[in-house]
Amino acid sequence: MASQITIRREGRTLDGVLFAEYGVDGRKVLAETLAANPGLAALGPILPLGTVVTIPDLPAQDKAAATEIVTLFS
Repeated sequence: MASQITIRREGRTLDGVLFAEYGVDGRKVLAETLAANPGLAALGPILPLGTVVTIPDLPAQDKAAATEIVTLFS
């Protein structure tokens, strides 16, 4: 379920907001976030105070695509 956040600190960027919400996986939803917020890109790289941003959920990770960890000594 998508969530909404309001920008309450100066100097926030969309990348920074997504990183704060999802960590390094935030970049996976950048395009979806821009699509869910028409006109957001027109506001510029620094989001104005009071801007409401709808952030979609992360896509489900495919278990088959997960990397298998192999150790040398075990």
